[in-house]
Amino acid sequence: MLEIKFTREPGCEDLPLPSYHSKGAAGIDLCAAVEEKVVLVPGEIRCISTGIRLSIPEGYEGQVRPRSGLALKHGIGILNAPGTIDSDYRGIVGVILFNFSKKPFTIKRGDRIAQLVIAPVIQVKLKEANSIDETDRGEGGFGHTGM
Repeated sequence: MLEIKFTREPGCEDLPLPSYHSKGAAGIDLCAAVEEKVVLVPGEIRCISTGIRLSIPEGYEGQVRPRSGLALKHGIGILNAPGTIDSDYRGIVGVILFNFSKKPFTIKRGDRIAQLVIAPVIQVKLKEANSIDETDRGEGGFGHTGM
């Protein structure tokens, strides 16, 4: 099992540790490190601190993903989902939440607001060419196969 070190920001010691909440969970739950309640009004974008910093090893990334329950029950998502945490980033992890619903949503300290999936990354060398290979699909995209 891959081990990733993390630190908590001063004043965040009361927050739950980032953790998996079931045996087969792919994502580690991330909690809101807000001092006071934050109300996210419909259509609002807000970066919410998790109060942690990660030391992700080279060759891996952190993918910050929405929580399905927040999306289904409250219309809350992550605007740039999945957000990427690069292996050389050492700042505080923030989650860019967006309220897609028509109702205000309140975020409280310690609320689980996102999940973190650690995934391998392969860096490539791009090589400019005069042409690329053809496929059956070709240029079809953006719903070309229908609904």
